[in-house]
Amino acid sequence: MATAKVLVIGGGGGGDNAAGGAGGAGGAGGYQYDATRTVTAQAYTITVGAGGAAETAGSNSVFDAGGTPITANGGGRGNNATVAGGNGGCGGGTSDAASGGTGSQGGDGGDGNASFNAGSGGGGANAAGSNVTSSAGANGGAGIANTITGSSVTYAGGGGGGSNGVEAGGTGGAGGGGNGGTSSGTGHATAGTANTGGGGGGDYSTGAAGGAGGSGVVIVAYTTTEFDHTGGDSTGTDGSLTWVQFNSSGTLTLSEVATGNSNFLMFM
Repeated sequence: MATAKVLVIGGGGGGDNAAGGAGGAGGAGGYQYDATRTVTAQAYTITVGAGGAAETAGSNSVFDAGGTPITANGGGRGNNATVAGGNGGCGGGTSDAASGGTGSQGGDGGDGNASFNAGSGGGGANAAGSNVTSSAGANGGAGIANTITGSSVTYAGGGGGGSNGVEAGGTGGAGGGGNGGTSSGTGHATAGTANTGGGGGGDYSTGAAGGAGGSGVVIVAYTTTEFDHTGGDSTGTDGSLTWVQFNSSGTLTLSEVATGNSNFLMFM
């Protein structure tokens, strides 16, 4: 047996497009990281969660589905008016007097405000989404940076809320969160970034849907001298480690590195 680093990010939730007002943003997918996961030479089933469409929660991502799994929950959907933001890995935003959704593996969604027609931010892995404090869309919560591939990449940022149609939409949180939209026709909500688990931005009721959530990702880094592997969408090395990234569901098969034996003949 050996240990590996495993990063699992759920699919981000989709933002809302409120009928007659601004929509809340989608929450980011959950963030799960185990730097000392025990692994052996075997096949591991990998599930990469899809980002939610507008007003839809994201899907879970799983390492070792069917075994002893590490599961990152999908992000909560954005809602509006009197409906609370959706619960999920990170909570979805909302608007009016409703509360943001609860994050099980990250930040909560921001709260709405009955005094302003604007959407709150979706929760990110490292911070809650911002509450509505004006007619501008509130910002999404920030994600978490991770260096499992050797480069620092930020994952699981919450989406930005929709505005009242005059002021700007909220800015998506660092880590792939989509931006909120307005009714101007030039600033509609954007989707969360693929394979970051970012939440989708909320929009205004202009016929444009809220932004979709970004799909999740699963990354495994093992000691190069211990295993070979098959599977994954990309791979590389960082010092003594080999990392494997799954942008879509598949199977990671680890096999032991052949050590070889030296035979010595002794002559009398």
